[in-house]
Amino acid sequence: MEPCVSIIIPIYNAETTLPRCVESVLGQEYTDFELILADDGSRDGSGALCDTFAQQDSRVRVLHKKNSGVSDTRNQAMSAARGRYLQFLDADDWITPNATKLLVRTAEEHQCDLVISDFYRVVDDRVSPKGDIDEDGPLTREEFAAHMMENPADFYYGVLWNKLYRRDIIQEYQLRMDPEISWCEDFLFNLEYIRHAKRFFALQVPIYYYVKTKGSLASQGMNISKTIRTKLMLFEYYNEFYKTVLNEAEYEKRRLKVYRFLLDAAQDGMVSPLPLGSTRLGKERTRIHSEALTGEGLLFDQYRERKLLDYYLEPAAQKNGLTLPEARLLLHLRSFSSGVRKDLADFTGLSKGNLSVLLQRLSAKGLVSTAGSRTLDDRERQMKISLSPAAESVLTELENTLKDFESARLSGFSSAEQAQYTQLSQRIQDNVRDVLQ
Repeated sequence: MEPCVSIIIPIYNAETTLPRCVESVLGQEYTDFELILADDGSRDGSGALCDTFAQQDSRVRVLHKKNSGVSDTRNQAMSAARGRYLQFLDADDWITPNATKLLVRTAEEHQCDLVISDFYRVVDDRVSPKGDIDEDGPLTREEFAAHMMENPADFYYGVLWNKLYRRDIIQEYQLRMDPEISWCEDFLFNLEYIRHAKRFFALQVPIYYYVKTKGSLASQGMNISKTIRTKLMLFEYYNEFYKTVLNEAEYEKRRLKVYRFLLDAAQDGMVSPLPLGSTRLGKERTRIHSEALTGEGLLFDQYRERKLLDYYLEPAAQKNGLTLPEARLLLHLRSFSSGVRKDLADFTGLSKGNLSVLLQRLSAKGLVSTAGSRTLDDRERQMKISLSPAAESVLTELENTLKDFESARLSGFSSAEQAQYTQLSQRIQDNVRDVLQ
């Protein structure tokens, strides 16, 4: 049976970073993929590493070839690919464990031709998320192109590795990288692909770790005249793209924005320095202490389950501009939205002070509203919390993470074992209620 996704990594002299990159792919929660390691005539131990990975995992395919550059290497890998979707990595980068799952799920739930995601920029031991589109929902080609027009030379749009492509579109229109171009060849590929795609989705979750500063013309030793010719040629492609995507009236209205590309491309940086609010690498996502992973006993079990829920809850929280505590509280409020403040704090595991702060934050974001009245003995304030219409779509995403949580907990269980587990869990809960009532 053909794999759902073909993941392509072009490789040239990358033996020091390749293990981290490949292991991040083989450790994906989503498993229906083939990994194509395309060795572009490496002179170090990269080729041998590729063969070792193929021997250890049947999903790995190795393509050894003479050195011909990254564009030709990607082209040969695309020709060899069998998946419904194509996903790309560079050998010195890596992806989060849920990257492929989120890309495929988004493509299939929204019937998209292209999914684009946020990513992490990594400099030394610092990391910062990078994105551009904040709209939550499918985009037309014109809407996607309008976003790209605002930041035309941004890596977010130009690279291959933060996107998921449909292979049938690539095959139908015979789209390939241009081996004659050594700078922004992936951006030209994307422009051609976007011309033929109809439906887009921006996944506002960082799933890719971009490490090395790539793409500088100066670093490739190009002289000034060739640099200028390359950029002008690229602009011609970019300008023609918008003449194709927009009608004549719209193009004339936006022509100055289209020409902004020349100014942005002249900077030749494409990835800005990390902002002051960057995080130390390793602290950008939920982590668990190694002792807690191996500890035995009820308290360790409860702690691990909470961290597992956080692991799946975090991407949905990030996408909706929530912190993990805010996302947890919102889920609690679905089930327990009224009562005295003390009881609500007890149910959520928060202090009354922290509960008040989080409620204020959710209210400021337009997700909840609160009202209060005194109880009969006038000693405790009765709270009534209403979820706004805007909270419903957020809660739907948060609650979907509970399915991933349950799927992870019951991974490897047969249907009979799952049914037995459900029965035993119900008996346990009945026992707990009997004691507490």
